[in-house]
Amino acid sequence: MAVMHPAACRADDSRGRRHDEPPAPTRNAFQRDRDRVVHCTAFRRLVYKTQVFLNHEGDLFRTRLTHSLEVAQLGRSIARTLGLNEDLVEAIALAHDLGHTPFGHAGQEALNDCLRQRDAHSSGFEHNLQSLRVVDRLEERYPDFDGLNLSFETREGILKHCSRARAERLLLSEPDGPACRFVDGTRPSLEAQLCNLADEIAYNTHDIDDGVRSGLLSIEQLDDVPLFARLRGQVCSEHPRLTGRRVLFETLRRMLSQQVYDVIDTTRAALAASGVASPDEARRAPALVQFSAAAVAESAPLKAFLRTQLYRHPQVSETTSRARRVIRDLFAAYVDGGEGPAGAPGATASRRARDVADYIAGMTDRFALREHQRLTGERLFDDASAADAASFGPPLDMRAQG
Repeated sequence: MAVMHPAACRADDSRGRRHDEPPAPTRNAFQRDRDRVVHCTAFRRLVYKTQVFLNHEGDLFRTRLTHSLEVAQLGRSIARTLGLNEDLVEAIALAHDLGHTPFGHAGQEALNDCLRQRDAHSSGFEHNLQSLRVVDRLEERYPDFDGLNLSFETREGILKHCSRARAERLLLSEPDGPACRFVDGTRPSLEAQLCNLADEIAYNTHDIDDGVRSGLLSIEQLDDVPLFARLRGQVCSEHPRLTGRRVLFETLRRMLSQQVYDVIDTTRAALAASGVASPDEARRAPALVQFSAAAVAESAPLKAFLRTQLYRHPQVSETTSRARRVIRDLFAAYVDGGEGPAGAPGATASRRARDVADYIAGMTDRFALREHQRLTGERLFDDASAADAASFGPPLDMRAQG
């Protein structure tokens, strides 16, 4: 294992948890965070939440759970080489998508619209904020506090994006919390920066695999992307007899490796040039975990290709349009129709809307589809009732939260 970099986070120097707890006898603070994430309810639900393709569309497509595992693997590998804290990287990576709605970004957009239409003063819905809300408040596993009571460093990494207005709201209840950096202009830890890039490496590469598997993308189309075409050309030149999916897999393996090594080399140089010698110095510096300018330029056509040819493919758009309708109908039924579990007695309309948003965000794709069919009598997807919802249990409980 590489020697720990001076600017890496150390568990013994953690800023601590929101609620004091005695240390675990056999695990450091970040290992404990990781274990709490893995054992929580929201983590298990990720196996039935959409990455790009809805869960019922195929057993081999990536879900939020498999994506999170891939991000954790990539992050740990890079962290080990750079001398960053592997345990912290893993904890952040496994928790970073806990707040995602069913149906991926389509579900998030629909739920955000529902909240803003209901209350002009609402901060709306954003999955990074919701991930923090899950680990801080919504999980119910411990007798003395809500949430998972994770360390500051893990929570800081979970809150990947946040507008200044939303950050200022968070700071009202936690002045020294993880939202500070969105107001004072600092950066998160090096480990959190690394997780952001590992996330990007994972979805850029693996969405290609799922797109080809679905039949929505072809190798011929991908050859219009210079990065892919160059690497596939290398594979075919070195292995002229290779055919079928082996060509694709070897091309994607090289794509992953190239991005990983680029981050390692570029970050090493940036760390050396910066001279940072503590986690707080790294937070005050410009982003240090980074791709090279050449890698950013080469990946831009790939991102554009995936956006136009996969994420906005007519078949995907049709599916996500129906998914948005599921979220909107559920929200209306729960807020206005008296459906769903009871919220806080005497709750205001805005509070009720937020409780409903928490409830819907905690649903799996399958549960949401079954609930929609139960409430409306409509079956928007052929396999909407393929799974027995009772086998998955209800989503996160709605409850009074101060």
